[in-house]
Amino acid sequence: MLRENINDLIALAAVAEERSFTKAAARLNVSQSALSHTIKALEQRLGLRLLTRTTRSVAPTLEGEDLLATLNPCFDMIEARLRALDDARDQPTGTVRIVSTDYAIETVLWPKLSPILKQYPSINIELVMDYGFTDLASAQCDAGVRYGDSVSEGMIATRIGPDERMLCVGAPEYFEKAGIPKTPHDLTDHACINLRLSTHGALYAWEFEDAEGHEIRVKVSGQICFNTIAFVERAALDGHGLALVPDRLAAPHLESGALKACLEEYSPYFPGFHLYYPSRQRPSSAFGVVVEALRERG
Repeated sequence: MLRENINDLIALAAVAEERSFTKAAARLNVSQSALSHTIKALEQRLGLRLLTRTTRSVAPTLEGEDLLATLNPCFDMIEARLRALDDARDQPTGTVRIVSTDYAIETVLWPKLSPILKQYPSINIELVMDYGFTDLASAQCDAGVRYGDSVSEGMIATRIGPDERMLCVGAPEYFEKAGIPKTPHDLTDHACINLRLSTHGALYAWEFEDAEGHEIRVKVSGQICFNTIAFVERAALDGHGLALVPDRLAAPHLESGALKACLEEYSPYFPGFHLYYPSRQRPSSAFGVVVEALRERG
């Protein structure tokens, strides 16, 4: 069907339903003469008479009835779809895929997203665990989570978590056996639990800061290495050595006494987790709901 016929067919359907050019013209917000001209032009293009006109009423011809029998269900389907899209503004629909570390998923993403899954049953969320600086396009993800000081330029970044710091922790039994390091450089004499970064395969160099704000980076060694922070903490709890973990991850174990912290004066705070996504991205209604749910307040 030629695109220029669409408006003419809508006009035909309106006249046939109203059985009146006057009522149909008012419904379509056009003049009666313009509507009459539209129908005549359509009939001329098709080479068929579609409406029978009398002084009292208008009715479809057999050909008109046949055409309308095909058109009306199509128009109904289009109107239903448009209503569904309109309703989606109040009932967001779609899938949001986010790449993140397991720690961010456990402490920030899941606690905030779990309630909205119950509130919005048409929203689907996929959380992908990755410690690397994932390219969102190649990973087919809508957004990622990183600490605020590592978000790439050209990305929109929304804070979703409080400032954090990394704490050096160990089990009481380890400190009783090996003693307590007084400075970050003392860590080279301790058994430490390493974290291997998937970004480039290297071991994470433990980062500290002195009283003047100068960065201190220490390459530690030990028997054990993991590529997820949860197991690093688990090994520390089991007394295998010292671990450098986020303070919020360690907090319950520090409170219970299962872990003890050291070198706290060398552990500065840094910008917490941020949700990042391309500035050119046109967010869906579902994505908007997710961002608003994750946004850090206060």
